[in-house]
Amino acid sequence: MSSTSSHWRRPYLPARILRWTSTKATPASAAYEHPLIVRYCHWLNTTSLFILAGSGLQIFMAFPSFGPKIPQHDLVHIPAKLRLGGWLGGALQWHITFAWIYLATDIIYVLYQIGSGNYRQFLFTTWDIRGVWPMARFYFFRGAKPPARESYNPLQKLAYTSVILFGILSVWTGFVLYKPVQFSALAWLLGGFHLARIWHFAMLWLFVLFVIGHLVMVILHGWNNFVSMITGWKHNPDYLP
Repeated sequence: MSSTSSHWRRPYLPARILRWTSTKATPASAAYEHPLIVRYCHWLNTTSLFILAGSGLQIFMAFPSFGPKIPQHDLVHIPAKLRLGGWLGGALQWHITFAWIYLATDIIYVLYQIGSGNYRQFLFTTWDIRGVWPMARFYFFRGAKPPARESYNPLQKLAYTSVILFGILSVWTGFVLYKPVQFSALAWLLGGFHLARIWHFAMLWLFVLFVIGHLVMVILHGWNNFVSMITGWKHNPDYLP
């Protein structure tokens, strides 16, 4: 294998691509980046995560510490405006209901991605490692924008692959906190119930960081990128020649 081919692979593009000539006699194109089921799962998961975050913070405030409260003071105080449920019982109802919705949505999403092969658009691989820093420099340090070759750039792939791992760990720790006796084996793998609670809380803040980074990407890529998650189509994507 040549040195060139060892650092290059054929880009994975959306299956449906349209090309035409616009009214200004210039070439135009559109790619069907987000099938209906992907958009459905995206917006349902977005709603679920916001509700899970707010209700989870309300649940945490029932015992705002980790392990024994020694010394007897709260670890952190979460403002009431950021919490959902009003009290522990109300928060648990919100949290458990949307945890099941979140889990069902994720199962549908994963099965679709695997069955359709669509996961190849965003799955981070070793081929993408070299492209992470140039994209981070563009997003956060006003560097030059690297040329686009696929619908997702290396930093987006890293973010979306990582958030799948966050989701798995959040569900895992969530089951432990929900049924600690029945899922004691899962708790043991995490180092015990107290560590499972810490991991679950950490997943919340990793999701928050992901959302912030995701919004930065959406803003920098423009309105066309946002609309594509509503209609499925992205017009004149820069990765199409």
